[in-house]
Amino acid sequence: MSTTDTPRKAKGRTGRAKAPAKRPTAAHELALLASMLLIRRFEERCVELYSAARIRGFMHLYIGEEAVAVGVNEALTEQDAVVSTYREHGHALARGVPADAIMAEMFGKVTGCSRGRGGSMHLFDARRRFYGGNAIVGGGLPLAAGLALADRMTGRDRVTCCFFGDGAFAEGEFHETANLAALWRLPLLLVCENNRYAMGTALERHEAQTDLAMRAASYGMVSWAVDGMDVLAVEDAARRAAEGVRAGTGPHFLELRTYRFRAHSMYDPDRYRDKAEIERWKERDPIERLTARLRGHGELTGEALAALEERVHTEIEAAVESAEQAPEEPVGDLLRFVTSPVEEAS
Repeated sequence: MSTTDTPRKAKGRTGRAKAPAKRPTAAHELALLASMLLIRRFEERCVELYSAARIRGFMHLYIGEEAVAVGVNEALTEQDAVVSTYREHGHALARGVPADAIMAEMFGKVTGCSRGRGGSMHLFDARRRFYGGNAIVGGGLPLAAGLALADRMTGRDRVTCCFFGDGAFAEGEFHETANLAALWRLPLLLVCENNRYAMGTALERHEAQTDLAMRAASYGMVSWAVDGMDVLAVEDAARRAAEGVRAGTGPHFLELRTYRFRAHSMYDPDRYRDKAEIERWKERDPIERLTARLRGHGELTGEALAALEERVHTEIEAAVESAEQAPEEPVGDLLRFVTSPVEEAS
């Protein structure tokens, strides 16, 4: 099934149709807003640090796409696995990887979540079952299929969620993974973050059929498109998809139609997009939309929003200070984890 809207009914384990979800509580919506604000402000701070050469290497920003990471992760459990892309700061924060561990990784410090070895594109936290960013376009897809296959073979009730962009849809890894996942009915949730540009190439310039959900449905998996700028719509769709995966109906595919407000990377001059297009998408800013919704219901005051911003600011500045003071990995440990330790002959 492929549609452009989230299905309003989904079948659970009993096969009975579930009623449409009730409106989330104000506390829940405020928590979603806090998560999106943390991602946005964290990345804005990273831009400042990168410009000051305190963060180096490649860096791909998630600004504009926060609703996707936050909404999808709300539908997952601690036992589920997440496989990400090189634009993964938002995914990691939404998954619960501490801001200070991520910032230290950006600084290349040993206290980073990957011991300072991975940097921006290779965040990793096995304890939280966050199996990393991946610098290769589509590279996480077969890894996710392997995790899902292991869970299926061992009978574990888990979902593996794999994020990837529309550019990965053109890679062989996507089609190989989709085919095997559907064939073996793997507990896999495929989340395509369609931000309309594969690096600097517009979707309609590299895909003859731009309805990616419809194309994914050709593999026999349930798939549909969702407004990726609406965190509540994303969460609702992700919950329904995760429920379907857990019910044993095989892999599900979500095409989350979103947009990045910044260039592809910090090195990208962003000359391939019309500035007016960017401004039109900014009018659908997921943070502003949820803020307006909460204010419209009388559930968020200016004072409360200012307090939330201050809390987020304090957390990020503490992460920056911690990263600056953290040590670098000793030179003597540089080959650690590169090769297996040699066992002494008995």
